[in-house]
Amino acid sequence: MEAAAKPDQGLPAPVHVAIIMDGNGRWAKARGLPRTAGHKKGAESVRRAVETARELGVSYLTLYAFSSENWKRPAGEVTDLMGLLRLYLRNEVNSLHKNGIRLRIIGDRSRLSADIVSLIEESEAKTQDNKALTLVLALSYGGRQEIVEAARAVARQVAEGRIPVDAIDEATLASNLSTADIPDPDLVIRTSGEQRISNFLLWQCAYSELVFLDVLWPDFSRADFEAAIRDYHGRDRRFGAANG
Repeated sequence: MEAAAKPDQGLPAPVHVAIIMDGNGRWAKARGLPRTAGHKKGAESVRRAVETARELGVSYLTLYAFSSENWKRPAGEVTDLMGLLRLYLRNEVNSLHKNGIRLRIIGDRSRLSADIVSLIEESEAKTQDNKALTLVLALSYGGRQEIVEAARAVARQVAEGRIPVDAIDEATLASNLSTADIPDPDLVIRTSGEQRISNFLLWQCAYSELVFLDVLWPDFSRADFEAAIRDYHGRDRRFGAANG
C-alpha cells in the first residue's frame, strides 16, 4: 500500500478514524511469548496511534479495546487485560491531558470493577475540555447491545409519552447511542488481515470506508496509519448515490 501524503501535501485527515486492534495474540505466539506480552506490546501501538492521529489532524479516534465477547476469554487473560487498562488510565491520562486530548469511554461499565470505573470517571472529567483530539475507547463494548440499549431508551420515551411512535426515525435512535455527540467514522481500520467488523460500531459504520491491513496490531506504525488514510482518499464516497 502506498504511503499516505502528509497534511502539508493537501490531503486532509478523516474527521473520525476507528480502529479494530487485532493481532496481539498472534504476535506473541509467533515469538513464543505469552499472550500478555502481545497485549503489552499492543499498548505501545495505542500510544503511537494516538500521537499519529493528533499530529495528522484527526479529530476523533475510536479504538476497539475490549469487546463484550472478550469476557469469554480465559479468566487469567481477562485479568491481565484489566490490569493493563488500569495502568493505561493511571499512567497515560496526564500525557493525554498535556497534549490536549479528551478521553471518552463507551461500553457496558457495569461489568467493569469499581476501581476501573472510578479511574474512567476521573480521566473523563480531567480531560473533558480538551480539543486537540477526542480519544474514544470502546471497553466491554458490543454494537448490537448498544443498539438494543438505544431501542430500550426510545421505548421508554414512547411509554412516558415524550415522543409519538410515528416520530421515531434514524436521528431518534442515533441520539440514544453512546456516540450521540460524535460523528460517524469516516474510516475504519482493522489490523491482522481479518476482514470483518466484529460487532464494532454497527450503526455508526453504515457508510464508513473499511481498510484491512495484514500487519498485526503490535507492529502497527505511523506509516501504516498514513497508508490507510491514502487508501481512504482513493475511495469514491457516494453514500448510496449513483456515480456522477
